Amino acid sequence: MGNRGLSSHALFLLALLHSSFLAFAILDPLDFLALQLIRKSLHDLPGSNFLASWDFTSDPCNFTGVYCESDKVIALNLGDQRAGFPGLTGRIDPAIGKLSALTEFSIVPGGVFGSLPRSISQLKDLRVLAITRNFISGNIPPSLGRLRSLRTLDLSYNRLTGKFPRSIGTLPELTNVILCHNNLSGSLPPFLSQALTRLDLKRNALTGSLPDSFPPSLQFLSLSWNQLSGPVDGVLSRLDQLNFLDLSFNRFTGPIPVRLFSFPITNLHLQRNSFHGPVQPSDQVTISTVDLSHNMLSGQISPMFSSVQNLYLNHNLFTGQVPVSLVDRLLAASLQTLYLQNNYLTGIEINPTAEIPQSTSLCIQYNCMVPPVQTPCPLKGETEKTKPTALCNEWKG
Repeated sequence: MGNRGLSSHALFLLALLHSSFLAFAILDPLDFLALQLIRKSLHDLPGSNFLASWDFTSDPCNFTGVYCESDKVIALNLGDQRAGFPGLTGRIDPAIGKLSALTEFSIVPGGVFGSLPRSISQLKDLRVLAITRNFISGNIPPSLGRLRSLRTLDLSYNRLTGKFPRSIGTLPELTNVILCHNNLSGSLPPFLSQALTRLDLKRNALTGSLPDSFPPSLQFLSLSWNQLSGPVDGVLSRLDQLNFLDLSFNRFTGPIPVRLFSFPITNLHLQRNSFHGPVQPSDQVTISTVDLSHNMLSGQISPMFSSVQNLYLNHNLFTGQVPVSLVDRLLAASLQTLYLQNNYLTGIEINPTAEIPQSTSLCIQYNCMVPPVQTPCPLKGETEKTKPTALCNEWKG
C-alpha cells in the first residue's frame, strides 16, 4: 500500500521522522522544517557571518535572530543589526508562513530580492513586519489585510510596485505604516485604526486626494514626492496631534488651514504645491521650520511668523512690506533663515549698514523693491535683484 493512504500532513511528519534533527524535539517539527527552508533560500553577503550559527545539528532556538517560546518560533530577526554590517541576499521562502506563532519578522538592510511571499498573510499573530532597504519587488499582497494583529508595517526603501492595497487600511491595530521610497501607485485608502501615529509614504507614485478618514491619532505624516492633489484643509484641520508634516512636491491646491499653525508641529513642509490664498495664523507660530515656498500664496506676510527659526516663503505672490518683527528677530539671530525671494514685496525696513549675523541667511532678491542690503542667496536663487516694473504694475492692477 506504501504511502498512498496518508494525508499530506502525515507525509510531511513522516519525512521529519527520517531526518537527522529528530533529536531536537524541543522545537515544533513544522517550525524546524520552515527554518531549514528559509536558511536554504538566504545567504550572507560578503563580510557577514550572520547565518554561521544556523547549524541544524544544534537547537534552532539558539540560532542568531531566532526567538522561541515553548516549542514555537515567535520572532525572526534576520541579518546583523549593527550599523555598517552587510546583510543577507537571496529570497524569502514561502515557508515563512509555516511559523504559525510568529509575532515579529524583520530583515535588516541588505540584498534580499524577489516578491513578498503571500504566505505571510497566514501569520495571524504577526505584530511587526519590517523588511527595509533591500530589493523586494512586486506588489504588496492584499492578503496582508488578514493580519488583524499587525501594528508595524515597514517595507521602506525597496522596489515595490502596484496599487496601495485598500485592505491595509482596514487593519485595526496599525500604529506605524512606513512604505517610503518605493514605486507604489493608486490612491490612499481610508485608515480605520484609531492608534495610527506614523504614516510615511514619501517618494512613491501615489495619486488622488487625501482620504477623509485619517485618524486624529496621527503624529507623523509624510507624503512628499508623490502626485497627490486636491484640497487638504478639511482633512488636516482635524489632525491636532501632528508633530511632523511633509506634503511637499505634490499637486495639492486650496488654502492652507490656519489651525495647522497651532498644532505641536516641529517641522512643516508644504513647498512645491499649488496652495493659494492668504496665510494669516491667529497666534505666534512656534514651529521650528516652516517651508511654504513655491506655491501661489498671496496677501501680506504675517508677523506671527517671527517666532519661526527657519522660514521659507520664497516663490509665492506675497505683497506689501516685510513685517518689522521678522527683521528684528533676524538681526537678533533668533530667526536663522528668511527666504523671501521672488514675491511681490514692496519694502523691508532694515538699515543698509546693519550687520546681519553670520549664522543667519536672508534672501530678498527679485521683489518689487531694491534690496537695501546685499546678502548671499542660495546658489540656485534669483540672479536679478529686482522684478521688472511691468510685472509689478501688472500684479497691482
